[in-house]
Amino acid sequence: MNKVVIIGCGNVGMSYAYALLNQKNSVNELILIDLDEKRIEGEVMDLNHCLSFAPSKIDIKKGNYSDCNDAKIVVIAAGANQNPGETRMDLINKNSEIFKSIVDNVMASGFNGVFLVATNPVDVMSYLVYKYSKLPFNQVIGTGTSLDTSRLRYLIAEKLTINPKNIHAYVVGEHGDSEFVLWSSGYVGTQKINDFLTNDEKEEIYSKVKNAAYEIIDRKGATYYGIGMCLVKITDAILNDKNCVITVSNYIPEYDIYIGLPMVIGSNGIKKRLKVQLDKEEIEKMKVSIKVIKDAINGL
Repeated sequence: MNKVVIIGCGNVGMSYAYALLNQKNSVNELILIDLDEKRIEGEVMDLNHCLSFAPSKIDIKKGNYSDCNDAKIVVIAAGANQNPGETRMDLINKNSEIFKSIVDNVMASGFNGVFLVATNPVDVMSYLVYKYSKLPFNQVIGTGTSLDTSRLRYLIAEKLTINPKNIHAYVVGEHGDSEFVLWSSGYVGTQKINDFLTNDEKEEIYSKVKNAAYEIIDRKGATYYGIGMCLVKITDAILNDKNCVITVSNYIPEYDIYIGLPMVIGSNGIKKRLKVQLDKEEIEKMKVSIKVIKDAINGL
């Protein structure tokens, strides 16, 4: 039985649930948990009414923390939204306060699956889930820079008129203002990406990626469809043991932080961290990103 539990069913949690419902997947049971139980009853009804047209049969229910006992994945999407003018790091005090209670309740159920964290600042929140749960780090995954990487590939593909599935480039580091693109190891098909883009074009694309969330929040108040799809991609990799390479946030023992890097994801969560070759400029950018995350953790 592939049971998935969503804790926090606001814009992100429900975008994930709806994206899951619209794709053929291996989820048998989907449990929604939120403080607003009346609204969750409505969400469950609304989703169930889609099932006759959905590609997969999913048993969708309102639940509580005891339902986490036999869950394969618990997705945490609870927390405050990023408001116009706020950075993801501005959310740290708002969201860190509720996480210990959530994790303690999940672990009290006997849960031993994979935590998938979407709440911002996701690197710090994932670190807290890892510390509070005491699970092996491979079982605690943050969405990291998966959405930033998706945005990057879309923008490069649009620029070059090439299918984004054939763009092999990654955003790494903090899911925030210190993230950066691994231009030195980016490819279009089998050809180096630097053969296609000038420095000015790369800088323009990077700026659009980094500021995408701010632009969306300014226009519609929040971002949620993109991260919902990222959560589905990661869920599929876990439930079907796909060994996909995705830039998620995971624990780096040498720095005692969570940070976004290309990881191989399969049935038990993180299977392997891929080796990343950085040029001199990227090494300095990584140092900055590590410091930003470490300072945020130390400031809690």
